[in-house]
Amino acid sequence: MEKLIINTDGGARGNPGPAGIGVVFSSPENEVISTYKEYIGETTNNTAEYRALILALEKAQDFEADEFECRLDSELVVKQLKGEYRVKDQNLKELYNRVQELTFFKPIKFIHVRREKNKLADRLVNQAIDEAGF
Repeated sequence: MEKLIINTDGGARGNPGPAGIGVVFSSPENEVISTYKEYIGETTNNTAEYRALILALEKAQDFEADEFECRLDSELVVKQLKGEYRVKDQNLKELYNRVQELTFFKPIKFIHVRREKNKLADRLVNQAIDEAGF
């Protein structure tokens, strides 16, 4: 496989509040290869977005792809990763640094997508929170 498409989403009900993450791995032809969801406890939306991306990058190392395209609906996270925004929050800075550690293994693009282009990852977030009883 030449390219792996990775859609991630994280969200909290309330901010902070009960939070979940969702990850979708797809082919460039939009064929879903695998999905992951996880309840991550009480946290903020931005922390959940980073945690979803970290899980995705950890799992992506198992795929035989030449490049990775990460699609997120968090404009803040994408702009921070591209160096357009500074990471001021200390908690986010730690997560940002973890993402940097995980991006050494292959060429990776970070792309902001509109929420409607990230529906499956968003659904996984809500399922994870629902299944945790929130």
